[in-house]
Amino acid sequence: MSQEHPFAPYIRIIGKGPRLSRPLTRDEAKAATGMILRDEVDPVQLGAFLCILRVRTEDPQEGAGFIDAVRDHLDRPDRLPVVDLDWPSYAGKVRQLPYYLLGALALADSGIKIFMHGVEGHTEGRLFSAQTLRELGIAPATSLSDAADKLTSGNFAYLSLEHISPVLQRIIDLKATLGVRTPVNTFARMINALDAKNVFQCITHSAYREIHRDCADLLGQRMCVFKGEGGEIERRPAKPVTVQYLIDGERSEENWPATLEADHAAHDDVMDITRLKAIWHGTDTHPYAIAALTGTMAIALRLMDKADTPEEAQAKAEAIWEARNKDTIPYAG
Repeated sequence: MSQEHPFAPYIRIIGKGPRLSRPLTRDEAKAATGMILRDEVDPVQLGAFLCILRVRTEDPQEGAGFIDAVRDHLDRPDRLPVVDLDWPSYAGKVRQLPYYLLGALALADSGIKIFMHGVEGHTEGRLFSAQTLRELGIAPATSLSDAADKLTSGNFAYLSLEHISPVLQRIIDLKATLGVRTPVNTFARMINALDAKNVFQCITHSAYREIHRDCADLLGQRMCVFKGEGGEIERRPAKPVTVQYLIDGERSEENWPATLEADHAAHDDVMDITRLKAIWHGTDTHPYAIAALTGTMAIALRLMDKADTPEEAQAKAEAIWEARNKDTIPYAG
């Protein structure tokens, strides 16, 4: 009789059927994720494990254990910079240009330190942050130490997941093989590798709203979550939005009204990145673009306690946008 593989018990816990299975505890999820990160899991086991979690929907305790293990495996610099906002970017844009990037750069230009991280290329036809930043002349960081250096000397750094955790990047790339996204897409967003004071989150499907907040609570994070545009952290200005907060363990939510008429919410027929440069320089002032980027900035300002109401946050965001240096895109080489 062959000996049972050490990873098999974790699959059994979650896969014994609707009556006998249960979610992993935080410690079990940490142990299972540690084995995955150390490449101690058979590919068949990994596929089964990921698909069971995907079908059943991820559990906050599992997410916290997953993130515990990932953070234990990070190659972090000995001295971390002070970071104001952790900004995950994992979905890519398909209907509108990534206006949120201009909002992030404007906030950085105003003195707010932002660590953005994400992936690219996992879904055909989408425009991802790393590609867009390169087109704007902004070089992504190449490691967590490089990102820390950029944030020490400036206020913005982007780092791809492949440089944070190559194993997690390979799992996300399995979408082409499995046909569905995996739990890594949900929880990689919450790693907060440089211990930012605030964590920005968004969801596409409402069912994930509380998963993100419950997991953040277990991790002791200060965060907010809202329904973004196409899975990216970007305000949809033609729609009202509910923003849910977790501040010092206390939960609250605010309903933000639409700031734009629906007629202005047309899709971009051509995803022309050069338009972003024109918007920054002030030669393109399309109402949707300006409302989307300032609306996103406003939610960030509210999370960071730089405004007492959504209205004040929106006014401050618009003032920061107007005060930007239109001549030069920040951190472009």
